[in-house]
Amino acid sequence: MRLERFAWLSVAAAIATIALKALAWWLTASVGLLSDALESLVNLAAALLALSMLRLAAAPPDEAHPYGFSKAEYFSAGIEGALIALAAAGIVWTAVPRLIEPRPLEMPFAGLSLTVLASAINFGVATVLLRAGRQHNSITLEADGRHLMTDVWTSAGVVAGVALVFVTGWLRLDPLVALAVSVHILWTGFGLVRRSIRGLLDPAISAEDQNEVTKLFTEYSRRYGVSFHALRTRQAGARQFVSFHLLVPDAWTVLQAHQLSEEIESRIRSMVPNAGVFTHIEPISDPASYDDEGLDR
Repeated sequence: MRLERFAWLSVAAAIATIALKALAWWLTASVGLLSDALESLVNLAAALLALSMLRLAAAPPDEAHPYGFSKAEYFSAGIEGALIALAAAGIVWTAVPRLIEPRPLEMPFAGLSLTVLASAINFGVATVLLRAGRQHNSITLEADGRHLMTDVWTSAGVVAGVALVFVTGWLRLDPLVALAVSVHILWTGFGLVRRSIRGLLDPAISAEDQNEVTKLFTEYSRRYGVSFHALRTRQAGARQFVSFHLLVPDAWTVLQAHQLSEEIESRIRSMVPNAGVFTHIEPISDPASYDDEGLDR
């Protein structure tokens, strides 16, 4: 429930900005502002999807899913990217006819004021989501935050376009800005889909965290005469997994090896957030201990 409250904040912001931007479009008849309102519809769909995926990711492991459901967050980011692409297509569909047959804008000041207010809401919520995403290592919250921040910059471009139309009288500038917006948000959607695919392919944890684990191994090797190999890491949403082989002196008892592995695992969990740690203990002088470093073993 702790992360879900951020998703509910995103849902509330999306509903508020849809209302404000739709009213701005209705007052001005600007296709640029319409494109901005359409992107806010995507924001609402993405926020609802993020809420459902965060709930699924937080579900406890079961017999069919012993490692839990944390990868559900990548589906949220990937689908959000696809929704952005659909919004971009809708903007192009609306902007091209207006480019061919321009129409004058109505009540630009009122429309722009509403859009600026909506952007301020999005900026505040995006800042909160990005901070929470980094703090909790949640790609879902980070993706939603980046999407909202993109919406802020999109709105800034639209506001500038409408203002320039009012100042210069060049009506085709409005649909041109809308088309530029569609390219920008399409690039954002592509980035989210690419990151989602990368996450589903089990990437390693960050290089910084891997370096900390390696330093820890060096420390224990020096202190106890043990050795380590077959270090493997992977990240699944907010969860991270670390596995390694601990090679101990032959004379050690099982209890000694177990106590040391518990200490090492505890320290790794303190360094790597939300980490599940798995240790395989082997005798250091047995040649067979060095034949199982590959993944197939």
